[in-house]
Amino acid sequence: MRAAFDYGDEVRVMRNVRNDGTYPGLEMGAPLVKRGSVGYVQSVGTYLQDYTIYGVHFLHEDVLVGCKEEELLLASEPWVESEFEFRDKVRAKNRLAVDGKVLVEPTDQGEVLKVLRDMPSGVHYHVRFPGRTLLVPENALAAVED
Repeated sequence: MRAAFDYGDEVRVMRNVRNDGTYPGLEMGAPLVKRGSVGYVQSVGTYLQDYTIYGVHFLHEDVLVGCKEEELLLASEPWVESEFEFRDKVRAKNRLAVDGKVLVEPTDQGEVLKVLRDMPSGVHYHVRFPGRTLLVPENALAAVED
């Protein structure tokens, strides 16, 4: 298994990082680092011999957290902000239809499964609505208020 990043590399985290129970002194689920934040690789290790884990020091937040390879990209790579992220609750702003058949009403809630920042027409999401998963552009979604 070859590591994509090395000691001292400046990296960006692609989604919010929350305490999974391994960060001392904070409750589980407490926010640690906001998506888009930049940090520096301090260590490289493995978890269960399957995952490369990077200890990343985020200077602005002054925290050292473990991140999986797929959660990081080099800070020098282009970064596209997104309004939503994995597990955010959303709703469609209007009806969503495929081939003229309405599949989602604006009252239907969905959950973001994946953020696609590299689409030519802007940020899109895989959103799980009741009974189906759809690819939806960011401008067609609204946040669900708690």
